[in-house]
Amino acid sequence: MLELYQFQHSTFCLKVRMVLQAKKMSYRTIEITPGIGQVNVFKLSGQRKVPLLKDGENVVADSSAIIEYLENITKEPQLIPSEPQESTNAHIIEDWADTTLAKEIRIELIKAAAIDPSLREALLPEDLPESFKDLISKLPLEFMNGFTQAINNEKSNNLLNSLEKISNLVKTQQWLVGNSLSIADIAVASQLSLLSFPTSSGESLFGKGCPGYKDNPLLEPLFNWRNNLEQLLLERDPAQI
Repeated sequence: MLELYQFQHSTFCLKVRMVLQAKKMSYRTIEITPGIGQVNVFKLSGQRKVPLLKDGENVVADSSAIIEYLENITKEPQLIPSEPQESTNAHIIEDWADTTLAKEIRIELIKAAAIDPSLREALLPEDLPESFKDLISKLPLEFMNGFTQAINNEKSNNLLNSLEKISNLVKTQQWLVGNSLSIADIAVASQLSLLSFPTSSGESLFGKGCPGYKDNPLLEPLFNWRNNLEQLLLERDPAQI
């Protein structure tokens, strides 16, 4: 049985889960508590980051490396295109989603959490003491805004422009690269989950997100595309343990 060591709300862990669902592979998740829980991850892999996939004696870290590993286990469906140009394009989009897009979305999430106490609390690990969750949710707005004062609005404009272009693209085509699901689609879709939390995020987060994005009519086609993709993958999920 494949074991996925993860943080529930990590977009990179979600990325791996979506690939496992696409390939209809049975797996179980092991939720890691930030800090002390990462000691076990370090013992397995020599580093503290998740996602981490354990397949018997094989241990693989990093979402992209895990996907490469899973592609070698089963080619169905093939998520890394065999056609050279499509493969290159898919990897370029994946790399952009994992770096530039991920960084810009994290900034927007921090800004949203600074003004929404319920979002801050919902993002905390479930096994944290309730007293600590209550403390975080009640931090004064002036204190939280200290984390966001240095953020450049130019980053927000760049992100919005990029998302509007993708939103226009998915109006006319189902997949970002070629004629079938690829790592490009999964990498972008997983990052979008922090801008508008889907049903799979759980009851405490569903419906929450980042103002100016989740409620932006120009991005509605993009979030519909993302949610339809997740629903398709959930229907393939072989009853995760």
